[in-house]
Amino acid sequence: MSVARVTELSCTSNESFEAAIRDGLARARRTLRGVKSAWIKEQRVTVAADGGLEFQVNVLVTFVLDE
Repeated sequence: MSVARVTELSCTSNESFEAAIRDGLARARRTLRGVKSAWIKEQRVTVAADGGLEFQVNVLVTFVLDE
């Protein structure tokens, strides 16, 4: 039997939603062992006064706990 846990991450990028997801999951895998899946809960874009964009995603990451 295995037990999994779900943790929510907030990830940002100035490039794209995909970059935010990839960077966030890469960071999670450095800290969490046994990452199995991710679910994109929410996406949003912040527009700066100069027109620059910041892409943010909230990701639910599932990982298996060590026995």
